[in-house]
Amino acid sequence: MTDIIKHECGIAMVRLLKPLDYYYKKYGTWQYGLDKLYLLMEKQHNRGQEGAGLGAVKLQAAPGNEFIFRERALGSSAIAEIFGNIHETFKKYTPEQLSNIDFVEKSVAFAAELFIGHLRYSTTGKSGLTYVHPLLRRNNWASRSLALAGNFNMTNVDEMFEQLISEGQHPRDYADTFVMLESFGHYLDREVQYQYDKLDRNNMSGQEVSHLIEEKLDIPFLLKRASKLWDGGYALCGLIGCGDTFTLRDPWGIRSAFYYYDDEVAVVASERPVIQTAFNLKKDDVHELQPGEAFIVKRNGNIRTTQILEKKEKITPCSFERIYFSRGSDFDIYRERKKLGELLVPKIAETIHNDFDNTVFSFIPNTAEVAYFGMLEGLEKHFNHNKAVELLEKSDELTPDEIESILAKRVRSEKVAIKDIKLRTFIAQGNSRNDLAAHVYDVTYGSLRRGKDTLVIIDDSIVRGTTLKQSIIKILDRLDPKKIVIVSSSPQIRYPDCYGIDMSRMSEFIAFKAAIALLKERGMQSVIDEVYEKCVAQSRKRKEEIVNHVKEIYAPFTDEEISDKIAQMLTTKDIKAEVKIVFQTIEDLHNACPNNNGDWYFSGNYPTPGGNRLVNNAFINYIEGQENKAYQYSLNFSKNGG
Repeated sequence: MTDIIKHECGIAMVRLLKPLDYYYKKYGTWQYGLDKLYLLMEKQHNRGQEGAGLGAVKLQAAPGNEFIFRERALGSSAIAEIFGNIHETFKKYTPEQLSNIDFVEKSVAFAAELFIGHLRYSTTGKSGLTYVHPLLRRNNWASRSLALAGNFNMTNVDEMFEQLISEGQHPRDYADTFVMLESFGHYLDREVQYQYDKLDRNNMSGQEVSHLIEEKLDIPFLLKRASKLWDGGYALCGLIGCGDTFTLRDPWGIRSAFYYYDDEVAVVASERPVIQTAFNLKKDDVHELQPGEAFIVKRNGNIRTTQILEKKEKITPCSFERIYFSRGSDFDIYRERKKLGELLVPKIAETIHNDFDNTVFSFIPNTAEVAYFGMLEGLEKHFNHNKAVELLEKSDELTPDEIESILAKRVRSEKVAIKDIKLRTFIAQGNSRNDLAAHVYDVTYGSLRRGKDTLVIIDDSIVRGTTLKQSIIKILDRLDPKKIVIVSSSPQIRYPDCYGIDMSRMSEFIAFKAAIALLKERGMQSVIDEVYEKCVAQSRKRKEEIVNHVKEIYAPFTDEEISDKIAQMLTTKDIKAEVKIVFQTIEDLHNACPNNNGDWYFSGNYPTPGGNRLVNNAFINYIEGQENKAYQYSLNFSKNGG
């Protein structure tokens, strides 16, 4: 993706199922859980570079000592900072104390059995350390203390907020993260109080009362109560101060979560290969949490998965996870990305008029490399088929040299574009900054025959097109290709995402701007006005009654018409080569990624009722010039998301 966008956050959980002494004897360190969490977080660094956080619960903390801990930091080096800070706290103890496991278990901060970690991108709103997960709700009762971290954005924070008010609460923040924390925390408080009132406390010590309450905490019941109004995509990870932990996935399956457990450890992460790598596991050892399902580990080590919310009839896991966001080292994702490249071959062959002799193929940026491999394999198959047909048709006419010449033909692939520098925005602004942006990438001179070759470059997605226009096309044009064909392995991105990706404003999408431009050029301004009126007319309706009228902006045009307009808009006057843009079709996206059919950013088919409300609000904000108020609801609030 040449236009960098912020996207889904990452979560990680490690629960040690043995005493710390077990890991000290077997692995030589009581920091085994902390070390594994570090690996899980570092392997998911791509999922959040604005901040990171860590929460921990010590099961054997002595009274008078803290039992729940948190460390957070901002910036791309946040992981190193928080783990550095934690290890710094160990330095105040002597080597003798740190080798005394009984002392460590009772007294050393972060010498814990339960950890959660979070990598954060703020998607549409507030930033700063206050909003870095995990969020923490402290209480002297361990069973009422709660830390929450998640990969989520909710589309109905207004309803959730009102629900808290109806329960008698006074929420201190409107961000979805805080509302979810207080929602679950409210029911946790009520459940602890209920269990306390039920107990016959005669002849019981205070600690016995606490332990009985903790044993009786019904996590599935609490999750069902708290989540009944939630509308959005989420993978929510929480730990309770008594040592219980849970991970819940939304019933539409929008956000991803994977888990593994054995007799030593239970683990959760946003991506499968990070668990495989951290624990040296096979693919089938790691399981995907199903939509609406929760993975729960009680203080006593009992593990269960249970269905909290009914799995939706049509689940819609995010396809962007497969195209771009998740690590390409995953067994299935690697093959799916190659398939995305391969399925583009017919369109590419048509665009270059099957002229393989005078076409060079490459990719940009590095995240498109796997799709590029798939494209090359598909091109080789296509090319070989053409050679076989030629040999059969001319078998009686060809000399041995001519046959050898035909067989020797290959698809021409080169490393044409190279990312050369990282633009530092504080160095220059305005026109000077644009000039610097044009040099972020460089080209391999001599990789094309000037004035003769067509250059085909594959990208994994095109969102805004800004980098293509300001930098890439200009740089590629220096090689004097006859034609530049930009190929996107994803379809046209037409609609905002509201479940965790930083794509909230209509004007950010080059496909939307192209459709608007076509409507104006063809005297169809009335379509824009009518869509605006329809969106405004239904803005006060219940979210379940709202339909996505923004689809009508695209309806008058074919995909090819919009693609051609995008190419025209991205081609500046100084570009000598003809520029064409080829997009993946939604049908082929589903063919390549059959189990991740969440395609709302391409199709406008939002899986939850709140999605249609938010896309219409985004269009209203665009028309009214109020796009800084992304996803404005009936109440004035800003989202923060996971």
